Amino acid sequence: MTDLIDLTIHEASASLTQGEFSAEELVLAHIKSIETQRDLNMFITETPEVAIQGARESDLRRSKGMALGCMDGIPVAVKDLFCTKGILTTAGSRILSNFVPTYESTITEKMNNAGAVLLGKSNLDEFAMGSSTTTSFYGSTINPWRSKKRVDLVPGGSSGGSAAAVAAQAAMGALGTDTGGSIRQPASFCGVVGLKPTYGRCSRWGIVAFASSLDQAGPITRSVHDAAIFLSAIAGYDAKDSTSVPVDPLDFEQSLYSGIKGMKFGIPKEYIVENMPAEITKLWEKGITWLEDRGAECMEVSLPHTKYALPAYYIIAPAEASSNLARYDGVRYGIREKGDTLDEMYQLTRAKGFGDEVQRRILVGTYVLSAGYYDAYYVKAQKVRTLIAEDFVKAFKKVEAILTPTTPSAAFCAKEKCNDPISMYLNDVFTVPASLAGLPGISVPGALDYNGLPLGLQLIGKPFEEETLLKAAQALEEGANFGRSTPKGLEV
Repeated sequence: MTDLIDLTIHEASASLTQGEFSAEELVLAHIKSIETQRDLNMFITETPEVAIQGARESDLRRSKGMALGCMDGIPVAVKDLFCTKGILTTAGSRILSNFVPTYESTITEKMNNAGAVLLGKSNLDEFAMGSSTTTSFYGSTINPWRSKKRVDLVPGGSSGGSAAAVAAQAAMGALGTDTGGSIRQPASFCGVVGLKPTYGRCSRWGIVAFASSLDQAGPITRSVHDAAIFLSAIAGYDAKDSTSVPVDPLDFEQSLYSGIKGMKFGIPKEYIVENMPAEITKLWEKGITWLEDRGAECMEVSLPHTKYALPAYYIIAPAEASSNLARYDGVRYGIREKGDTLDEMYQLTRAKGFGDEVQRRILVGTYVLSAGYYDAYYVKAQKVRTLIAEDFVKAFKKVEAILTPTTPSAAFCAKEKCNDPISMYLNDVFTVPASLAGLPGISVPGALDYNGLPLGLQLIGKPFEEETLLKAAQALEEGANFGRSTPKGLEV
């Protein structure tokens, strides 16, 4: 029998139905995988007892012929940004190191209702602020992939723990959040599939907020088919979330293999950036060929305001973060440092509770919202955001999806960019525009670079047309034939 940790969600579900193994056996295999790879620091909190109990309940449902969810018995990881009732939820920060929610986020509740089994809460950049999973209070996560020089690499961020867990075969899928690329970028670095749904497709209720107009939950999986299953489980309107959009739920598997013949794809000329490695350009060209070989048509499109996306994002996101993180004051929840006055208590709590990157973004955000600078920076950035969204609207009058690289490089050494915030921010250059426009995007692993490290291709779709996006991603995955490439199976 195939090693249980090698299976995809789709394959494992079929095998569970056939009785080839039990959900408990599947879960125990992944718990063992986690235990043997703790050096990667993928999890902040492991929940083996919860996982085993969930697996036994799934097996009981099967034995009694009860209704099953689309992820029944499937072991998954959850980014430690989702509130989970009775389970520590830290957001990767010291300031929430003692926070145990009394409620469940809508997304994890939906996941539980679909029968998924929680292996643990995965590591992340503190409050999801980062592109490397090196800013966590609980230490850095290490990418399961290694370069030829055998040095430790970052898994990307901020959902780096989730992406690493899926790549290391320590979870069959994982929940992440994407604010400016935090699902797609780590998926690319770790050689897995990462899907950011349309803003409003999945509920934000119960997710620790970073930037409220940008944050969106989504799945990280081993295949596009698995992403479709996972999205079917977590998507849907939520009255508790004012940003949730009431669109009809879909079975995203239904038309996954219907082909892309006759579809039109846009190739944005503005995504050719300075000093981009030739390997990424070559992969992009291959991606065009893979789509055309399957009957699609690719054409050049223009997104002229792309060059302003990154600076606009790093004004808007910190501004919203400075507002959202004002609630962490040592009074209502989280840690509290002692001070002789109320102001001193606030100052000490926030100074010791927040890490350097979070403090940096709070300061930037407060500055751009301050009197005298609000119009000069924040208002102007919002205007640019509107122009970027309009660029996509015009492009989508000609094409049904847009193909780009996911990242401007493969995974880099953990010590390479961590002291250079601007260089770190540039990792999101290809993912931020879709986030600002609220569009769905997916990263699909396409090839390995000369160091044996994965590179991803990104597809961007129209709002709430994830069904079309996933169909295109499936075709791209078939063309790439990345297959079962895993960190364990490579001599790099």
